[in-house]
Amino acid sequence: MAGTDHIVRASITGRVQGVGFRAFVEREASMRRLHGWVRNRRDGSVEALFSGSRDVVEDMLAACIRGPMYASVDSVAVEPASADLLIGPSFHVRGTV
Repeated sequence: MAGTDHIVRASITGRVQGVGFRAFVEREASMRRLHGWVRNRRDGSVEALFSGSRDVVEDMLAACIRGPMYASVDSVAVEPASADLLIGPSFHVRGTV
């Protein structure tokens, strides 16, 4: 990974499970060639890790705010993250935690 990668962890709340949100995030992140993952959390939120250039990551976060058609996003909380949370060189859907 390049030293210029911007890595963030996002916690997305609202009506974000059972509406295709993870598939939406996977598709959008893959189109943007981001690295990272997305997963449901048992508390009803969706968690995602995005790694890429700052502009592309910010664009991805804006897409998360919009969400897919049947989602209703209440908030997207973002915090810096480290590269040790990445799993492989692409974008993945992970299991629920």
